[in-house]
Amino acid sequence: MQFAYWNTNLGSVLFSSIPQKADPDLAFQLDVARRAEEAGFDYTLVAARFVSTTGSSPDMYDALAASSALISATRRLNVIAALHPGLWHPAMVAKFAATLSLLSQGRFHVNVVSGWFKDEFVRLGESWLDHDERYRRSDEFISVLRGLTSGEPYSFAGDFFRIRELTFKPKPQHPIDVFQGGNSLAARNLAARRADWYFMNGDTIDGITAQIAEVRKLAEPLGRKPKFAVNAFVILRDTESEAVGVLDEIIARADSASVQSFRAHAQGAGSSTRDRVGMWANSSLAHLVQPNDGFKTGLIGTPERLIEQIRALEAAGVNLVLCGFLDFLEEPTVFGHSVINALKHENEDHRT
Repeated sequence: MQFAYWNTNLGSVLFSSIPQKADPDLAFQLDVARRAEEAGFDYTLVAARFVSTTGSSPDMYDALAASSALISATRRLNVIAALHPGLWHPAMVAKFAATLSLLSQGRFHVNVVSGWFKDEFVRLGESWLDHDERYRRSDEFISVLRGLTSGEPYSFAGDFFRIRELTFKPKPQHPIDVFQGGNSLAARNLAARRADWYFMNGDTIDGITAQIAEVRKLAEPLGRKPKFAVNAFVILRDTESEAVGVLDEIIARADSASVQSFRAHAQGAGSSTRDRVGMWANSSLAHLVQPNDGFKTGLIGTPERLIEQIRALEAAGVNLVLCGFLDFLEEPTVFGHSVINALKHENEDHRT
């Protein structure tokens, strides 16, 4: 099992007034990255947002610029930058990704976000496509990205992007992994066809198992084996009751206006799909306090409880857990020492 954490370039990962340490400024981001790397984390995900989902105007730092800084400040940490097809041209991303991959010895990757937030596209003056069309555009985006990072002459004629006899050099010496999320059938089909990693919102073990089984079933006839990552909000405490008490306080102190604004935008993403199973289609108000359903994954409790749950996730087919925290300065270190290191030593014992 590998572990990632949410970078804080957009601030916290909760809509709650409970005290948090999740500042967006660059110095904070770099401090967290160094600590997380030392604690044993393998990746960080740098989210992308140009317009706030809550109607406010918080500080938000660009994903690509922040990724460059994080790469420079670390030695081992892999950095995943979120990107929206339709807001970025894949050729520009390919050149950036190849350059940063080379500079970092292969530590840069991309998360292709097909775009559920209509207001963001509209306010930026970009066309808003129907749900499945957004995934068709992402399919083309990934194809062009891969073609232009191959170092070979490349042409492409699609409905959204066109490339004419273009060769980009230097090419990256290590694979640039493509992460991609979404819960709908269109998202799962795209993951089966194109992605290296399929990102899932938080869910129960049964829900995660079902998603993985479906994507694997779609990918197998294509000869593909994508990996799987799941979102989780971590509340690690000495006792179960203390951890549950923190969760109760987070929900009790929910920022209702922000949650409702996010809900209004986000649940349209699920209801707009043909199968009506897109992200957040079935999320309760309490689960939307952590916008990616992180409470559902169940990493709430003592170190022993979290290790047990992570083992269950691994048995279900999960390869990476994406972690959110209340305190991004101190809690990743505690998690690293009491959970990541314990799992690492356990695996070493099994091999000897």
